[in-house]
Amino acid sequence: MTDQSLPTLDLSPECVAAAQTSKAWPFEEARKLVKRIEKRDPSRPVLFETGYGPSGLPHLGTFGEVARTTMVRTAFRLLTEDKIPTRLICFSDDMDGMRKIPDNVPDKAALEPYLQMPLTVVPNPFGGEEKSFAGHNNAMLCRFLDTFGFEYEFISATDFYKSGQFDEVLLRAVERYQKIMDVMLPTLGEERQATYSPFLPISPSSGRVLYVPMKDVNAKDGTITFEDEDGTDVTLSVTGGNVKLQWKPDFGARWAALGVDFEMFGKDHGPNMAVYDKICKVLGGVAPEHYVYELFLDDKGEKISKSKGNGLSIDEWLTYAPSESLALYMFQKPRTAKKLHFDVIPKAVDEYYTFTTKFPAMPVEQQLGNPSWHIHSGSVPELDMPVPFAMLLNLVSASNAENKDVLWAFISRYAPGVTAGTHPHLDQLVGFAIRYFDDFVKPNKSFKTPDEVERAALEELDAKLAALPADADGNVIQDAVLDVARGIERYQDPKKKGPDGGPGVSVAWFSALYQLLLGQERGPRFGSFVALYGITETRALIAKALAGELNTQ
Repeated sequence: MTDQSLPTLDLSPECVAAAQTSKAWPFEEARKLVKRIEKRDPSRPVLFETGYGPSGLPHLGTFGEVARTTMVRTAFRLLTEDKIPTRLICFSDDMDGMRKIPDNVPDKAALEPYLQMPLTVVPNPFGGEEKSFAGHNNAMLCRFLDTFGFEYEFISATDFYKSGQFDEVLLRAVERYQKIMDVMLPTLGEERQATYSPFLPISPSSGRVLYVPMKDVNAKDGTITFEDEDGTDVTLSVTGGNVKLQWKPDFGARWAALGVDFEMFGKDHGPNMAVYDKICKVLGGVAPEHYVYELFLDDKGEKISKSKGNGLSIDEWLTYAPSESLALYMFQKPRTAKKLHFDVIPKAVDEYYTFTTKFPAMPVEQQLGNPSWHIHSGSVPELDMPVPFAMLLNLVSASNAENKDVLWAFISRYAPGVTAGTHPHLDQLVGFAIRYFDDFVKPNKSFKTPDEVERAALEELDAKLAALPADADGNVIQDAVLDVARGIERYQDPKKKGPDGGPGVSVAWFSALYQLLLGQERGPRFGSFVALYGITETRALIAKALAGELNTQ
């Protein structure tokens, strides 16, 4: 169990009352749990569970389950005025056999002899303190969850089976073997039905997890008999870690053994939900409340897979952005399929800081719908972010900054009194911006060569900027930028109205500016960027663009 404690909640009558009607999805799920336990002993903890299959390195979808479940847990705590104890368990199915070798391990050939062996027996190919493949992946997951501050209990399936904590349910599964088969067989094809068993024995001769039919299931003795890989018949007790359950029965058995009240899982589990529920009931449990979320996709729109390693890892996201931005991405529209790749990071960062800085001024009803309330479990920090992440990325692009000092020189001039010491979150973002720019923006920069219309527009913009005072703010600069485009037919948008009643300015003007001056198709508000970068410095960029020098950088 982690040493993290649960954050203190605002349990004022106003806050509790607002929670009763909040439309934020964690509150909607939490209200179902409140109804579920109405007639139950209030001293019995409400158990939240997340499952993890350590067949590959943890990815952001894995983290998302814990983050989202924590959000529902916090909402439940507020709804019940924190009077009912709660637990969050992260359960790792690390006794599962390694069915295939992941693509993203250092030496695939070294793991081939361990195929079908429990993941806690497979050697750790990454080196380090952990001896097994599952141990390494479990440690990675826990390290991140601890860093983020989640309060949870980690349970290893291997420990759970071997310690005897699963014995009662396993013996019940032997007694009710036929009832389990009655649930499972209709879900299988004819060929699979002939060999199926909910029990997966660990071969005494090879150590592998065996998918074999049962020759005998003895309820009185709590044993199963099967043909081992060496051709001999073997009888094993189902207790003590000799046997594990197939993944579908295991789902329901785990719910029954632990008394799980809430679990969420991806859409790919949706078709099996009824099976899990039935198995849980057969084994004497009550199926938990479910929440089915959409799957994350990679940049090609394909499902993220731990074994393929085609999604972002936890460490990759945290190389370029704060963990809170990741939690925001998990909070937003969990039932909508979303691409999870590097391009989504800048927007997530800026949206997080926008939500957080607006939080204090909101009425309590809106605060409970603000993602930051759920990200921080009700304890939202007070933050001031004078420069957004997208702006920092453009500042790195324009200044070719390679270290924080260069960026801070611009920031301090733009916002006097703002330093790395007074704004540590901004200083952190400065480092992220340099890293993100170097790895993802710089390699793809492509400056457009101005045509005649664009040359004339840049020259007029230069003249407009020259006429402004050096300390002109972003709004004044933005007006000057818009004035240039209003007189150029190419950049007029008849669907918009300008201040004189004529056509407004189209986004094509700003797209052209970013392509001409920064080598990218889009960016933040241009006037604000110029105010940060500097009028003199922006004019120098324009001069280089007109001289064709930016393409040589």
